[in-house]
Amino acid sequence: MSITHITIEEGSARLIFSLPFPSASPVSFRGLRLQLKLALDFLGALALLVLTAPIFLLAAGLIKLTSPGPVFFRQERPGIYQRRFRIWKFRTMANGSEKEQRRLERDRKTVFFKPCNDPRVTQVGQFLRKYSIDELPQLFNVLKGEMSLVGPRPILECELRRFGEWEFLRRFSMKPGLTCIWQVSGRSNTSDWDRIRQDLEYVDSWSLLLDIKLLAKTVREVFRATGAR
Repeated sequence: MSITHITIEEGSARLIFSLPFPSASPVSFRGLRLQLKLALDFLGALALLVLTAPIFLLAAGLIKLTSPGPVFFRQERPGIYQRRFRIWKFRTMANGSEKEQRRLERDRKTVFFKPCNDPRVTQVGQFLRKYSIDELPQLFNVLKGEMSLVGPRPILECELRRFGEWEFLRRFSMKPGLTCIWQVSGRSNTSDWDRIRQDLEYVDSWSLLLDIKLLAKTVREVFRATGAR
């Protein structure tokens, strides 16, 4: 283990935190390992789409009946190598709520933008978030090759701008995922620093067996419905 310094921009200040990470080296996934991960992503996403089709229909109906606006929410996020892509989710907020995001960003005291008791979230949206149903449309992102079933969770542009060190940006050597280590270790209750550490831990220690274990743990956490916002 070596000590890695992560610099976080906070206004005009530069805050440096020393965290224990494996030694940094360029992450490369090629050959059979990459093909196996791609196969797991494609076949797993396809199977999940078939299995969750009734949930898709129910969620879409509830959103449409209880809140004016589109069923799906799309937003540009930085993906692998920071290439932008449009992430898909079920809409969980009142239509047009993105306009209030800048104000909420200014008031936040954390690195990651995940406000508690967000007033923009609808009642149906709260239920969808509690059981991570709002994330299911990202299976289409997986089929398109923009995301993986397991990988560092896609962050917002405003979050990306707060990190200045390559050491953190190393997380972009892998596709963003539907789930990862911090998703099964407290979900949104995970601290900023644990989330940073666990994302890089995944990148450094990835294996197909780890992906399978994390997927199994994710199912358990979704049914427990704890730590969701």
